[in-house]
Amino acid sequence: MRDFPFFTTEYGVSSLTLKEIPYRKTAYIKILQVQPGFFTEHLDRCADFCRAAGAERILASGEEGLERYPLHAAVLEMRGTALVDPEQVACLFPVTRELAGRWREIYNGLMASVDNAGTLEARDEKRILGSGGAYFVHRNGELMGIGWLEDETILAMGAVRGGEGQIVLNTLLSLVEDRTVRLEVASTNHRAIRLYERMGFCRSREVSRWYRVEGPAAASDDEEREV
Repeated sequence: MRDFPFFTTEYGVSSLTLKEIPYRKTAYIKILQVQPGFFTEHLDRCADFCRAAGAERILASGEEGLERYPLHAAVLEMRGTALVDPEQVACLFPVTRELAGRWREIYNGLMASVDNAGTLEARDEKRILGSGGAYFVHRNGELMGIGWLEDETILAMGAVRGGEGQIVLNTLLSLVEDRTVRLEVASTNHRAIRLYERMGFCRSREVSRWYRVEGPAAASDDEEREV
């Protein structure tokens, strides 16, 4: 489904991400600019468009006025030095063209229940392969998980079975040992946050907050408008 980097109403401009509607029934609104006093009208127009496209859940970010809605999740940046335990390093196998679809399938399965994680489509395989940093993690001939590293940024990491996340992360970090590494994680992904903190990562900043837009705005902006 087509995204709209710039969705314009008479009240403002937002970016609409609709690609998750077929997979999660979710649309994302990133508010870019709104005329003073017309926040409610602009958001309602954006939300109506998302619902017409099939969204059952709408998440929005980028404007203080969203605080009247329930908070869904914050996206946190975490940073840490890649200190690797050699006893927990498994084997890395780069993703090839023949296996890109399988890697993407595993990724989507692992991320299906993770807030604010995007679904990868066939068209994304070019980027996965082009990055040169997507891997399968194996130990003793068994798949432990997958990872995706670009420079010193972890784009994705997941274990196929519980309790193996530390091995997968250690193995991925072995590529950038002793360097400062960053990643982003949803505040609701408590298991992943605990793992990263055990590995020495600290929360460095809040990247964004996403709020659930559950219906037309309850409050009016009339009092904010300029006469």
